Amino acid sequence: MLPGMNPRKGADVSTANVTRMNRKLSDPQAEVDDEIRHIRDLVFVRNLLARRGATYAELRDCDTVIDGVRQQLADSAKRASARYATAA
Repeated sequence: MLPGMNPRKGADVSTANVTRMNRKLSDPQAEVDDEIRHIRDLVFVRNLLARRGATYAELRDCDTVIDGVRQQLADSAKRASARYATAA
């Protein structure tokens, strides 16, 4: 069973989760912040793998994922800046 699941009631929906989902839908900056945290985490894992002797292919795969998330960050930043530009 997955965490947060109750076999009789389904998924738990807390106020914090709903607030976070709502903020993400209404605040493009939250999406940018999430992408930045994701990239930091991926780079941390890549460095950990490198220190532990990961193969070149494994590190290349990590780099590919990191590059993809960086592109998502760029797209998110463009959307966020466009929203703020129209609000001004």
